[in-house]
Amino acid sequence: MTEMMIQCRSISKSYRKGSALVTPLEALDLDVPKGEFLALMGPSGSGKTTLLNLLSGIDSPTSGSLSIANVELAKLSRRDLTKWRATHVGYIFQLYHLVPVLTAFENVELPLLLGDLSRKERRQRVETALALVGLGDRLHHTPGELSGGQEQRVAIARALVADPPLLVADEPTGDLDRESATKILDLLRELTRELDKTIVMVTHDPRAAAAADRILHLEKGQLLQQA
Repeated sequence: MTEMMIQCRSISKSYRKGSALVTPLEALDLDVPKGEFLALMGPSGSGKTTLLNLLSGIDSPTSGSLSIANVELAKLSRRDLTKWRATHVGYIFQLYHLVPVLTAFENVELPLLLGDLSRKERRQRVETALALVGLGDRLHHTPGELSGGQEQRVAIARALVADPPLLVADEPTGDLDRESATKILDLLRELTRELDKTIVMVTHDPRAAAAADRILHLEKGQLLQQA
């Protein structure tokens, strides 16, 4: 039987914008097996980023149930959810969100500083994560000394450093040239095959989506088709 990493059952998300009620997601069902690389496509405002935020525990659904690795997020306290998110989900952003004055090593180390790892353990994890993304020789370079593709690799290493089973990526190749984007997509595919990571990626680019194992299309908060 296939082990599921993500199980969404009739999840909806609504919020007030002035006097209007906005519903980015409505009664959405989704199963994502462990180790799958899933691409989410759809026009702006279709609910893609909202779904990523729900899957990563940054936001909570208005209704419905959401389980990640058999943990129902709604049952966690705010404190427990914060702890869970730090060890179970890595978030990869389009614009990297690196701290300019910190080295690659220091940027990747940031998520570990709130934990109880020793300095030696943190160093081992950071060096391993940077080696995995091919930047073992760039530990002491700042973002300004790296190319865009290398900056995104640092961001991926930061998402990996706590060894989370789930990675969510919001347009991870959107700010890269084609060659750099191809290398990043190859890396993401390798993470699913070699490390059994589950990846959910939002993209507008059909070429990027084609790198995934499966493509889902969102429009007006609902899944329209599956490929």
